[in-house]
Amino acid sequence: MEHRLSTALLIVAHGSTVNPDSSAPTLAHAAEIRRRDLFADVQCAFWKEEPSLRDARFLFDPKTIRKVSVVPNFISEGYFTQTVIPRELELNGKVTRRSDGQTWYYGEPVGNHSLMTELLVQRARETAPDIPENEISLLIVAHGTDLNENSAVAAKREAEKIRALGRYAQVLNVYMEEFPMVSDWRELTSTPHVVVVPFFISDGLHSYEDIPVLLGIAGKGSDSAGGQGGDFFQRGPYRIDDRSLFYASSIGTDPRVADIIVQLASRAAGADDSEN
Repeated sequence: MEHRLSTALLIVAHGSTVNPDSSAPTLAHAAEIRRRDLFADVQCAFWKEEPSLRDARFLFDPKTIRKVSVVPNFISEGYFTQTVIPRELELNGKVTRRSDGQTWYYGEPVGNHSLMTELLVQRARETAPDIPENEISLLIVAHGTDLNENSAVAAKREAEKIRALGRYAQVLNVYMEEFPMVSDWRELTSTPHVVVVPFFISDGLHSYEDIPVLLGIAGKGSDSAGGQGGDFFQRGPYRIDDRSLFYASSIGTDPRVADIIVQLASRAAGADDSEN
């Protein structure tokens, strides 16, 4: 990236007050990007952890940092990327020129990047390496919500792209809180093997507790799936109704998400050129 010595990167994420694993991937990606020495500074800010989004405005000294690229470590466009982050960071569009002389560039969420399709396929392959893909139903699991229809769009898009590859018997986008429901996986699939990949940024309470219960591989209230209970994702395949269920860790934990963040930061800064 040009002007490295005066350009900083801010990675923003949700975070959690109850699960430290929520921020772990974001911090790991930041550490990797920092190691590459691509930016004058690399910082993280969170909605539910410290440093907060509101405090992020003051993380970079305007005397030395002239540009800041902001990349949301979120899966999809939605309430947080369209409302919360711009409000808390006082952004007024893709390019915000501040009174202190800094220019802030607002990038797309990581889930929008085209590399996500490759990462999802790779994660599925790693989760069930010895099973022929044409015997697998691949489920891309997202949260889903009736509050913002964009919540489900990213998973649907990725399922369509993977389906077009023609590698799997079935590729479905399923959700925790809207139809088609992940809890209905037995009725939705017909193959002897099912691979489930959570389309989430981190292995938080959803992937550790909620989804395993919905899949039927953990009992409600069980702590066996919790982050403190061992590597839950490596215990499969689970045998249910004479079928094999493989459960992967969330896609946001993939180390190559760091590459996505760097590319989105560079793309965001390029918005300045498009306005001139």
